[in-house]
Amino acid sequence: MTLRDASLFLLVAFLIVLTGVMQSWNLALQVLNMGLISAIMALGVNLQWGFAGLFNVGVLGFVALGGLAVALTSMPPVAEAWAVGGGRILLALAVGAGTIALAVTLWARRVAKRGWVVAAVVLIGLVIFRTLFDPARDAIEAVNPALQGNLGGLGLPVLIAWPIGGLLAAGAAWAIGKTALGLRSDYLAIATLGIAEIILAVMKNEDWMARGVKNVIGIPSPLPTAYELQQSADFVSRFADPVTASTITVKLGYAILFAIVLVIILVLMQLALHSPWGRMMRAIRDNETAAAAMGKNITKRHLQIFILGSAICGIAGAMMTTLDGQLVPGTYQPLRFTFLIWVMVIVGGSGNNYGAVLGGFLIWFLWVQVEPVGQFLIGLLTAGLPDGAFKSHLLDSAAYMRLFTMGVLMLVVLRFSPRGLIPER
Repeated sequence: MTLRDASLFLLVAFLIVLTGVMQSWNLALQVLNMGLISAIMALGVNLQWGFAGLFNVGVLGFVALGGLAVALTSMPPVAEAWAVGGGRILLALAVGAGTIALAVTLWARRVAKRGWVVAAVVLIGLVIFRTLFDPARDAIEAVNPALQGNLGGLGLPVLIAWPIGGLLAAGAAWAIGKTALGLRSDYLAIATLGIAEIILAVMKNEDWMARGVKNVIGIPSPLPTAYELQQSADFVSRFADPVTASTITVKLGYAILFAIVLVIILVLMQLALHSPWGRMMRAIRDNETAAAAMGKNITKRHLQIFILGSAICGIAGAMMTTLDGQLVPGTYQPLRFTFLIWVMVIVGGSGNNYGAVLGGFLIWFLWVQVEPVGQFLIGLLTAGLPDGAFKSHLLDSAAYMRLFTMGVLMLVVLRFSPRGLIPER
């Protein structure tokens, strides 16, 4: 890392500290925590795009799967729901998986009249699946629907859900990559975007799994909560304002956990970048034809790095859901979890891990602060205008300063530093 690179990181650190001094340390730590998570997401996308040139715009789906893993792993199981339909749900899912596996096997073996045979297998499997699944789903969703209506989770420690979130996202990436990675880059982008929306639609509509749009709340925390700290006489006696101190302590604890994960992933990616494997991936990215002529299996390597990058996004999604303490599928928006992550990678520097990390912190800081700063500036500029529809329209439009700022920032960076603030070397 050069002196210029270090100065950019120091600038971002100064901005976060300035937020704590000028606004509040709670907000500064909140920006820091989401900046750490955003940096991990940016590393996942940078692994796919910066190392291999894979244009994945389905980041949203893998982040959402990481969040789903937290709900399915750390929440306690709902005993009554398992009693009325859990076994049949598992049997139905096994039938569905078996049907798909059998259909794929028959198609690959080119059996006689395989089209008709595969269609018959799929139709029979679908009928059996729906016969088992529908009554079980209805029975589960009828169990205390206001608070539960789902199977719950495994009741495991929430930190275990982070690697499980990565594994769940990696499994989905394998299934997607086996079919989509043979497509051209623009078609791959369309395919990953569509699949991400399918994943989100399933999460929103399958209440039996994770309550759908009813949301999963009360996800266990790996750290003592602010309320628990406030109930401790020893903690309360140390601070003049124990309420503020408790929230800052919890957010600081999360920042340490997230920083550890970020450092581990960054070190591993740096080692991979400078290894023979990393040089091979960049050679494939720069010239697939030449790499194939040297005996490299392009599709296999693309699948490998697609899985790894998606797993990192899944881990980040699990961390974010843990930080929020709830799973809210309605908040997973492409603007925030795909477009914004790509802006981080492009502005920070595609192909450079330090650049992706810098972009994660800088863009998230701007995303949080631009709206209040824009509100202040527009209020200042319109102070002399008479009250009316025009002034109200300008004040109400302050929220759109976020999108305007992201666009202007991208244009400026691409004009004066086309390869990002910390370019690949």
